[in-house]
Amino acid sequence: MADPSSYRPRPGQIPDSPGVYKFRDEHRRVIYVGKAKSLRQRLANYFQPLASLHPRTATMVTTAASVEWTVVSTEVEALQLEYSWIKEFDPRFNVKYRDDKSYPYLAVTLDEEFPRVQVMRGHKKKGVRYFGPYAHAWAIRETVDLMLRVFPVRTCSAGVFRNAASAGRPCLLGYIGKCSAPCVGRVTAEEHRELAEDFCDFMAGRTGTYLRRLEKQMMIAAEDLEYEKAARLRDDIEALRKAMEKNAVVLADATDADLIALAEDELEAAVQIFHVRGGRVRGQRGWVTDKVEAVDTAGLVEHALQQLYGEESGDAVPKEVLVPALPEDSGAVTAWLSGRRGANVSLRIPQRGDKKALMETVARNAQQSLVLHKTKRASDLTTRSRALEEIAEALDLDSAPLRIECFDISHLQGEDVVASMIVFEDGLPRKSEYRRFQIKGFEGQDDVRSMHEVISRRFKRYLAEKEKTGEWVDGEVPESAPEDDGRPKRFAYPPQLVVVDGGQPQVAAARRALDELGIDDIAVCGLAKRLEEVWLPGEDDPVVLPRTSEGLYLLQRVRDTAHDFAIRYQRSKRNKRIRSSPLDEIPGLGDTRKQALIKHFGSVKRLRQATIEQICEVPGMGRKTAEAVAVALAQAAPAAPAVNTATGEIMEDDGGTTA
Repeated sequence: MADPSSYRPRPGQIPDSPGVYKFRDEHRRVIYVGKAKSLRQRLANYFQPLASLHPRTATMVTTAASVEWTVVSTEVEALQLEYSWIKEFDPRFNVKYRDDKSYPYLAVTLDEEFPRVQVMRGHKKKGVRYFGPYAHAWAIRETVDLMLRVFPVRTCSAGVFRNAASAGRPCLLGYIGKCSAPCVGRVTAEEHRELAEDFCDFMAGRTGTYLRRLEKQMMIAAEDLEYEKAARLRDDIEALRKAMEKNAVVLADATDADLIALAEDELEAAVQIFHVRGGRVRGQRGWVTDKVEAVDTAGLVEHALQQLYGEESGDAVPKEVLVPALPEDSGAVTAWLSGRRGANVSLRIPQRGDKKALMETVARNAQQSLVLHKTKRASDLTTRSRALEEIAEALDLDSAPLRIECFDISHLQGEDVVASMIVFEDGLPRKSEYRRFQIKGFEGQDDVRSMHEVISRRFKRYLAEKEKTGEWVDGEVPESAPEDDGRPKRFAYPPQLVVVDGGQPQVAAARRALDELGIDDIAVCGLAKRLEEVWLPGEDDPVVLPRTSEGLYLLQRVRDTAHDFAIRYQRSKRNKRIRSSPLDEIPGLGDTRKQALIKHFGSVKRLRQATIEQICEVPGMGRKTAEAVAVALAQAAPAAPAVNTATGEIMEDDGGTTA
């Protein structure tokens, strides 16, 4: 945990102007992005005494190791840059709204010669007009089916379109009048595009004018005694009205607005959005997010606006956005929204009338969404509890194993032998407790000896931590136990169950290691991959859990997690060994100067042949460092020559070959 005072900028360094700032951790990863009217005032708030900070803010500043900022001209630029950086770096301490599913949209591909109406999900594409989102794809298809009678736009795929064009016959929709059949030339490209644009206008809410025009045409046809045409227009009007009835009228005609409401508690927040176009609710969606940063309702609203409109433009941004609370920089946010739309956007809180009543409906939906989300999590908790109880029953444990540790061995043909230890608490992974081990007691491949060594080392550390804190195995307390600094120790917590990846031999080795340390209150089992059998120490036959058992599923997940963690560590060690160089062992020689040496001499072989004076000629190299380089290379044995597997030639360090 870092001390924020160690990287706090001097007061005079921070400018008193708008800007965006980034906190980075010790690995230079961006963990938080924020913006401010005054960088000096905002950043000063982060360097108060930790006790006065919100717990989440305190966690962020103690995780960070540095802070940097970028000055901008206006608050609108700060808002845009903040959004761009959040998208680019995905900081762990920023609130991020994500769809709980990919909502379907009704899309019209206006970028094609013959526009197509279809259902689309995922990222929006340029040149495509979108309507929605809808809760279900079938709702889109019902709406389209009604409207194709009036707007017979193409709905077929490119392959079907090409086949119909080559055969000279339209598909079934062309025969029943629900497609204008541009594939066989019944309408020109211009006429078909006009149909598609009329379809878009109607979906965008301009319904009243179009219906009145159809009614006028129907009356004229009836007066001219064209009864068949009048009947067809009557049916068209009825079909459009049915399509309109699927979206309830909630506001005055021609009202375009998005209504955003929130429901939140200390840990999570749910957001719901109603998209109103032409006075009707055309779409609805929502998200639930963890509140990983200290943020109020106004801050959540601002994040939601960035998520909704950060990549939108034109009519996709409505004329009016109704929210439960205005962001802190509401003027800048309004200007940003107006820039995205290309026209003025109103951002406000509804105070009375139909809009306030609809906002209350959206808020109720948000509250129900949060309750449903928590119910699902409670259900997950029930499932995890059942899994732990099944494990306790199968292994004859006194109680459910709330903390499970799993160990796995990984190597490549006996080289780079490593082990992993992963931890599950209450059925969930606790990644901060994961540990990695290098096998040091012997060389070669022996999974049983490796397992014994790893278990011994882990629980020796556990016993050592117990001695430090005064928790002696025999119950005695030393006269002067060291004071606890309040921070969790690396190996201070014992598991109720140790799981090893393997069968009888690995289980026996783990049990023997615990017995040698005098630990008899920790259960041990092994999970063999072949038949997913659970092995217990001293038992000749395995315990077979039902394939549908939640307990077996949890053990499999624990075992697979340990296996993946061990493989990643083993691969990283192998890659590091392959890329190793004698220069890596020289103290004080960083990557920049190593690269400069190799660039100057061309290879390690030529560098080894160089004199100290020649090494000193490299920029940045002092005589003391040059001497250290010469000594280290003289002591290091030359690496074995590489062989070109295609030709069998031996490759020299300087890129040449020898027979």
